[in-house]
Amino acid sequence: MIYLDHCATTKVCPQAVEAAVHVMQEEFGNPSSLHFLGYQAEKVFRSAQETLAKGLDCQPEEVYFTSGATESNNLAIRGGLTARRRQRNKVISTAIEHASVLELTKQLAQEGYEVEYISPRSNGQFDPMDFFQAVDEKTALVSVMLVNNETGLRLPVEEIARAVKRKDPEVLFHVDGVQGFLKIPFSFRKSGIDLFSASGHKVYAPKGVGLLAVKKGVRLVPLLYGGHQQKNLRVGTEAMPQIAAFAASAGWLMETAPAHLEHYKALNACLRERLGRLEGIIFHSDEHCVPYILNFSVKDIRSEVNLHFLEQYGICVSSGSACAKGAKSHVLKALGKTDREADTALRIGLGPENTEEEMEELVRRVEEGMQRLAKLR
Repeated sequence: MIYLDHCATTKVCPQAVEAAVHVMQEEFGNPSSLHFLGYQAEKVFRSAQETLAKGLDCQPEEVYFTSGATESNNLAIRGGLTARRRQRNKVISTAIEHASVLELTKQLAQEGYEVEYISPRSNGQFDPMDFFQAVDEKTALVSVMLVNNETGLRLPVEEIARAVKRKDPEVLFHVDGVQGFLKIPFSFRKSGIDLFSASGHKVYAPKGVGLLAVKKGVRLVPLLYGGHQQKNLRVGTEAMPQIAAFAASAGWLMETAPAHLEHYKALNACLRERLGRLEGIIFHSDEHCVPYILNFSVKDIRSEVNLHFLEQYGICVSSGSACAKGAKSHVLKALGKTDREADTALRIGLGPENTEEEMEELVRRVEEGMQRLAKLR
């Protein structure tokens, strides 16, 4: 099998497996319990906060654990807006956000919030001044993704945050960092943002765990009510095996991410060079995109047909976001791509175990598919 869908999910790394099993079988207490097993569990929890805070460059007490990035995004955006509803009711985001942000903002619009979407310029890039101009006295929150999950576009969130805060320091700034966390350099502390979401299963930890970093002093209204865990912001007994695994995978990635990034650059260059030789290939990921995501169209072959053709040879790729199964890509449309280009796009998500030989095999099968599937049209 050649797995090239690391943007959708990742295989749990050995360090995370070991950490989860240890907590499930040995330090399995409830962190809220007063006996020694509870104390052990609380120590695991605090250690996980410290590890993930180091990876994000924030304070440990600013890290809150959730069930995943969808919950983190909802807690950040809805929680931030609800806390300010009486004074401000406007949210600003982009036209290329993940469904967990886009669908939420659509729902908020139905509830009476004012929602404004910023589109990329003609060159496919986002201009911080567009956000500066969009902010007004009604604006409560701005939400911008760090790395786009379909094309790999790295948005200038630091510059956008500075522009927004220059216009109005009271506006909350949220970053959906799922596709960039622990993969590319990013500092919560230096960026000037208020809120940051991340997911465990995108970084070699199990599904069912994520985080929300909340800058000290920022008030959010919780989504859930119950016990008093995590300072009442995210109640419910902490999922300690998943949390321990998340911290273990983060520790591993903090050591290996720079080498991984160089590896992805080499694989990306290999793919671009070899795919570029084929007539009918259109790239949608440019030099502003991270090297571990490559999106391209194969002329006149629908994405789903191509995907299943490659699947016959054990090659796993995506036709876009795994959270928008069967839907046309709103991202490619926002970036000015045609319907045909969107209908024929494939997304490659690279991981540390992928090899140049696998890239060559992918290109061979893409070329074979172009020849064989063209006859079926």
